Amino acid sequence: MSRFNRVFCIVLDSLGVGEEPDAAEYNDVGSDTLGHISASVKDFVIPHFQKLGLANLKKMVQVAPVDHPAAYYGSLRERSVGKDTMTGHWEMMGLYTTKPFVTFTDHGFPPELIQELEKRTGRKVIGNKAASGTEILDELAEEEIKEGHLIVYTSADSVLQICGNEETMGLETLYKYCEIARDITMRDEWKVGRVIARPYVGKHKGEFKRTANRHDYAIKPFGTTALNVLKNNGYDMISIGKINDIFVGEGVTRAIHSESSVNGMEQTIEVAKEDFKGLCFVNLVDFDALWGHRRDPIGYAKEIEKFDVNLGNLLPLLKEDDLLILTADHGNDPTFHGTDHTRERVPFIVYSKQFKHPGPMPEGDTFGIIGATILDNFGLQMPDGTIGTSVLSRLQ
Repeated sequence: MSRFNRVFCIVLDSLGVGEEPDAAEYNDVGSDTLGHISASVKDFVIPHFQKLGLANLKKMVQVAPVDHPAAYYGSLRERSVGKDTMTGHWEMMGLYTTKPFVTFTDHGFPPELIQELEKRTGRKVIGNKAASGTEILDELAEEEIKEGHLIVYTSADSVLQICGNEETMGLETLYKYCEIARDITMRDEWKVGRVIARPYVGKHKGEFKRTANRHDYAIKPFGTTALNVLKNNGYDMISIGKINDIFVGEGVTRAIHSESSVNGMEQTIEVAKEDFKGLCFVNLVDFDALWGHRRDPIGYAKEIEKFDVNLGNLLPLLKEDDLLILTADHGNDPTFHGTDHTRERVPFIVYSKQFKHPGPMPEGDTFGIIGATILDNFGLQMPDGTIGTSVLSRLQ
């Protein structure tokens, strides 16, 4: 018999809480996403997050710790090699990645890859460099629309991204090109973690706007995860946001697409009004995509405040036998050099109305603690070869 019938695990994408011990290996010494956001803004109003103990976990300028936090709070270190969305999420569900995904940040994609993509799509590729998604549209979208070319670009992540105008190219055509790119990039030397469709609207520089019809084509997890175990044992595994893309549907029983992080929380609130037994796994991507990579600490702070408002709407809907986990998949310090993710610890905040003595928890040595704890709650075992040890017995 499970102690909690419903588990909500919400990933605030990139909300790191300070450098990892091995940050020097990633050129990330001094990174501190949440701490530096707090130091960058005058006001920071997050009363519900504060109530759960966020300021007890991480010192902030404007937000004071509380005497009696309502949740257990601590941090987790990533054991896998890298600081990527996929390695972070996969490790949460037990997979230990020892080889980082290939990146093409410095020089773009090799000519052989581009030639194959041009041959199979019938379009000339333009761009082929690391760039901001908004900047490359201002630079090249008019040419793409006029000439029928194909904007391809990357970032500091292991991604190949393709832009497509929804009116002139069409979504289905863009998705088809991304499927072609995914097939091409399955070669080991070109194997990026994700191919991402980046649809946009607009006709002229200054008016281009990316839409919510983004779609990620990820590599399938290389092993069985906690999600597979839940599904195989008849439990619900509801994904909100890009979780379904990250796991390529593996272990997912129902997938909900989000238009934004605010929308993702609104969808989570609606799911909290339903009866289900299992896990609702949520990714809120805007912290990372809109503010971290664009190095905008003020925008990031406002996004956290928006989340806090909806957190306040979610908490009253949680039942006595519900468990809430708030965490992140990596850091992305908006005050740091470059535009890359940062190798940071992530928050591990665990809340239930049944807790009698919540408070601090020891730092965990892997994100896999999350998946192990969830499976333990349902009386299930982590798959062979995975990492993570349950902390369910500590939650009293």
